[in-house]
Amino acid sequence: MDGLSVNRAKFEELIAGDKPLLVDFWASWCGPCRMMAPIVEEVAKEHPEIAVAKINVDDEPELAQKYKVMNIPTLLLFRGGDIIKRQIGAVSKSRLEEMFKDL
Repeated sequence: MDGLSVNRAKFEELIAGDKPLLVDFWASWCGPCRMMAPIVEEVAKEHPEIAVAKINVDDEPELAQKYKVMNIPTLLLFRGGDIIKRQIGAVSKSRLEEMFKDL
């Protein structure tokens, strides 16, 4: 488990915070998810204005269901507790950063 992985309690804390929150829904057995991991980690380091979290759908199936995550990886951008952007599937770093360039 890396430093970005969170459980439900930590997720609830982050989503209630002041920063926009980028959440990567993933699973260890998912190839595209493993491809996205270093990109998500890089974005987290380079964009301190955004909270970044990873949620393993096998560990937190209720959260995946709550946010209608049907395919992984799914990246959701939250602001004020609401989903403002959704990206399904592996994407480049620049495409990922486009999700929050308007914030």
